[in-house]
Amino acid sequence: MVNAVAKFEVDFSDIIAALAGPGIGVFPNFIDSQIVASLRHDVLSLGEHELSPAGIGRAHALQTNGNIRSDKTRWLEGDRPIQQYYLALMSRLKHTLNRELFLGLKDYECHYALYQTGDFYKKHLDAFRGRSNRRITTVLYLNDDWQVEHGGELVVYAANGTEPVHRILPSAGTLVCFLADEFPHEVLPAHRDRLSIAGWFRIDDPIAPSLCL
Repeated sequence: MVNAVAKFEVDFSDIIAALAGPGIGVFPNFIDSQIVASLRHDVLSLGEHELSPAGIGRAHALQTNGNIRSDKTRWLEGDRPIQQYYLALMSRLKHTLNRELFLGLKDYECHYALYQTGDFYKKHLDAFRGRSNRRITTVLYLNDDWQVEHGGELVVYAANGTEPVHRILPSAGTLVCFLADEFPHEVLPAHRDRLSIAGWFRIDDPIAPSLCL
């Protein structure tokens, strides 16, 4: 297990350029493989009762709908050292984005996501312009030796929702960042267990228990 205070140098310059330009970027080998292995170990150590069916909607409208998404999730609360490390890394990224792009980001929240065989998430937006406080989506993948035949690709579409602009294998250490209200996306059915950390930079305080997951 990696100690949360271990120091790994991470270069954010490509993320800054991607968000300032096309609004989306894919970054293989974003963090050290040892960190990825520790995060993977952390989520796999959770009991079934600690992962919940993912919800759709927010506040009183929050509900589960297996026709839209079928993954299971658990919010990272920083109660384990490796979670503290990852949250600290994202805090560094938040401060860098604010300094370089003047985004006014206030908080970051994220959860583990487990897609078991056959699980999927239909096309959706993470935020609606003018109606959400989510500004930037991040996804970090934790899957060793992922092959095309394993499915589970993240397909990201142009703003019109019809033209795919990225098809991303959920390979260990790959980070995806994009503007939350610009890019519809979907997760294709997985043919083996698929692990990731999905997160959002927000311009308000977190209200994680009632948010769309």
